[in-house]
Amino acid sequence: MSAATTRSRTPRTPDRLCVEAVELARAAAEEAAFPGVVGAHVSAVAEGDRVVTHFFESKEPGYRGWRWAVTVTRASRAKNVTLDETVLLPGDDALLAPEWVPWSERLRPGDMGPGDLLPTDAEDLRLEPGWSGEDTPPPNSVVSTEMAELVEAEDADVTDRAVVPVRGSITSVAEELGMRRARVLSRYGLHSAADRWDEGFGAKTPMAQAAPASCVSCGFLVAIGGSLGQAFGVCANEFSPADGRLVSLSYGCGGHSEAAVMPTPMRPAPPVLDSMASDEFTLRPAAAADTGSVPVSDLPAEDLGHS
Repeated sequence: MSAATTRSRTPRTPDRLCVEAVELARAAAEEAAFPGVVGAHVSAVAEGDRVVTHFFESKEPGYRGWRWAVTVTRASRAKNVTLDETVLLPGDDALLAPEWVPWSERLRPGDMGPGDLLPTDAEDLRLEPGWSGEDTPPPNSVVSTEMAELVEAEDADVTDRAVVPVRGSITSVAEELGMRRARVLSRYGLHSAADRWDEGFGAKTPMAQAAPASCVSCGFLVAIGGSLGQAFGVCANEFSPADGRLVSLSYGCGGHSEAAVMPTPMRPAPPVLDSMASDEFTLRPAAAADTGSVPVSDLPAEDLGHS
């Protein structure tokens, strides 16, 4: 640790010879830095008995507010001042790099690309061991005792061929439920995933607040299995902003299947055409015989053009 960083809290009287060794300190700073980046002398601070640190301005690009610190000292009863160390230190208003964060905490959704591998911590809280049926490895496992004895006795090759479980056994049920994996989602993993999905497509989003109804009553909702199926489903409406996404049952949008059902347009009745018969109409009603009109006998006998 440098003397400049282990400064005593008790004020000390700077050694006169060490304070006067400004040129020695500047020469040391210029030797350690690039030419022309060591600025004016700022101050001299006593670090201990006959130990003084000289501070110089730094003109190096990218190091705004930093200072070159050169520590000099001399032995007791000696008049020659010697160099202790040279270091570049940040000042009170120095431009510093952000605090280093591990890559596992810097990673964000969407950062992975084709070919990228994301290792999972063995103690990841989102995962827990899957169900294998027993504490010992399966018989077909490369680490099982039976397989090791078989390889040693018959000099056989170890293959990763899975043994089909007997139908109706607990093992077959576990395999059907997808639990015969090395690790499965833990309760913490389920809850964190549900919170993350609900934040994007949940009841508190502006789209859901303005929706006429929720997804639980929408005909475009595709149900999913497992415990998450009690709160989520998949949207299958191509015009919805959540098409193909996992949505909360309390989410909703304007594309709800029952939001605005269009009424069936009315069809006019087909026209009735009867060309197989004729309708007879009376030219003069019988009750009008005494009204003074022309009698029927006075009508001309020729054809009037009526059929």
